[in-house]
Amino acid sequence: MLFTINPGGVLTGTLRVPGDKSISHRSVMLGSIAEGVTEVEGFLQGEDSLATLQAFQRMGVQIDRESNGKLRIQGRGLRGLQDPGVALDLGNSGTSMRLLTGLLAGQSFSSRLTGDESLNSRPMNRVALPLGEMGASIETSGNGRPPLLIHGSNGLRGIEYTLPVASAQIKSSLLLAGLYASGHTTITEPAPTRDHTERMLRSLGYEVETEAQSATASRITVRGGGSLTGTKLSVPADISSAAFFMVAASIVPGSELLLRDVGVNPTRTGIVHILRAMGADLSFENERLWGAEPVADIRVRYAQLRGIEIDEQLVPLAIDEFPVIFIAALAAEGETILRGARELRVKESDRIAVMEEGILLLGGKAEATDDGMSIHGSTLTGGRVDSHGDHRIAMAFAVAGLLASGPVHIADCDNVATSFPGFAELSANAGMNITVQ
Repeated sequence: MLFTINPGGVLTGTLRVPGDKSISHRSVMLGSIAEGVTEVEGFLQGEDSLATLQAFQRMGVQIDRESNGKLRIQGRGLRGLQDPGVALDLGNSGTSMRLLTGLLAGQSFSSRLTGDESLNSRPMNRVALPLGEMGASIETSGNGRPPLLIHGSNGLRGIEYTLPVASAQIKSSLLLAGLYASGHTTITEPAPTRDHTERMLRSLGYEVETEAQSATASRITVRGGGSLTGTKLSVPADISSAAFFMVAASIVPGSELLLRDVGVNPTRTGIVHILRAMGADLSFENERLWGAEPVADIRVRYAQLRGIEIDEQLVPLAIDEFPVIFIAALAAEGETILRGARELRVKESDRIAVMEEGILLLGGKAEATDDGMSIHGSTLTGGRVDSHGDHRIAMAFAVAGLLASGPVHIADCDNVATSFPGFAELSANAGMNITVQ
């Protein structure tokens, strides 16, 4: 799939981006191991979250799905999953694989997890090794990469573990294993990461203790042997998807967008803090709670941005949004510097290297470092870039097309469907000159 963005276009109107991918994954996982029925509204029907849904269907969970994002999940309880009998193919979804590894470590059967070429190149020892400390037996396939063979065990034990990097996926994997472990499982995180797992566990009646250790560090504890109770869950619009439109409206003169029903969990709003520090005009309206998750409508107007040195404490709170933050930096006056984001190198692609490559091809000024990038406000000329199969890279360069004096062609955009089905159509409706081949 090839995206082409032609110069011009002002973004206006009211948009509703698809449901939050992180929350959609967790709604299926926790609903499936709860007692009774869980009803979900706003489920993201993208390839990543559908991979999670299909995995649980293969493990015997009845999930009825409607076209409007409504799910009805017949929970089977903590011990009710069945041996799928086949490898579970999780496509491009690192969240599915890492969280499922923890959940499946406590089952009475063995499981095999695999994915596409990109997923099978991503590091999994970061969950496999601490799960091994809990008594799990997990085989990786060379250098800690998938496919994974998980030998389920009824003998998991709780541990105290300090995350080496701030990662919600590692934290959530260990907390899910902790549901099946004897005693307490306590995770210390060095900086805040998204807390959707903890919030949703509480929504389904499972006790989670959170204790602040310092201004940034905290300890999260679960005790094994409890149970979850089915409930109703509403999935807000994904702030990681809304981020592309926040930046697009911020960098095109005359633009103004209202983004409806966006999840504004404070562990996810790094993009908002960073853009505001750059001078963006963003405001929250109609703030409210959907269950345990805060939601707001976000109004964005064009503003002249300025380069900044990004606060490293915001990095875990905006880790998925940096590709499009780099595009905002191209529109800003002066230099923007990012440090402390080495995690970007082990996403769906090496997002530091791939973004530097694309920015330079389009005529921009950027210099990669081991753990970040330096970007100078630049005039883009247009050209052809390769997304390397990374959905967020593809959408970020679509936004870059709004800055270019000539057409921007983006190759290998198929995986946009993993997180944002309908991106091109919604962008065109908002005013972007985008075509798809």
